[in-house]
Amino acid sequence: MVKGVRQMRLFFICLALPLFLAACGGGEHVWASDEEVQRAAYSTGLPPSVTLYTVIGTTTGAGGHSALMIDGRERIMFDPAGSWYHPWIPERNDVHYGVTERMRKFYIDYHARETWFVREQNVPVTPEVAALLRARAEAHGPTGKMMCSNAVVTILRGAPGFESIPATFSPLKLSAAFAKLPGATSKDHYDGDPANNSGVLMVQQKQDVR
Repeated sequence: MVKGVRQMRLFFICLALPLFLAACGGGEHVWASDEEVQRAAYSTGLPPSVTLYTVIGTTTGAGGHSALMIDGRERIMFDPAGSWYHPWIPERNDVHYGVTERMRKFYIDYHARETWFVREQNVPVTPEVAALLRARAEAHGPTGKMMCSNAVVTILRGAPGFESIPATFSPLKLSAAFAKLPGATSKDHYDGDPANNSGVLMVQQKQDVR
């Protein structure tokens, strides 16, 4: 019986692994110019906050990817080892600039499909903490494959208010710890789009980002 359960677990791991790698790839050096970054700068005008995005298998419950949106003097997305991109959004390694509300929704739509849903968790922070986390994200450099959650942990750990975040490579463990932070809110995003998200990306690239 135990052997059968182990074989079944191994089957589901092997089944999910290609999709996990598709969501959490990366490791490439990308560097947009100063002009591109400055031109794309976008401020929401909202109180500073940090949002953790976790991509989770709809049937397996496995964690596929972690990313961090930092909303301070401007809003950026730290998408370590991520496969999402937009030609109008400048990127420096794993940091994306110009994350308007439409681009935020595009990011969710790109990851949420019939095989994955996206968990969005938000906590308020001070302007100083937002600036610290942004500086850490910009200094982090490109992230290797399957290291997305560990990269997010590296950005958060030790920052005021995030002392309880554990060292982990698991998107699910990171999400569980984030949920316990004071003031944390959570929302799950589901979408019935096909597992292949290339069509979503093509639509995104043709639309205005603002």
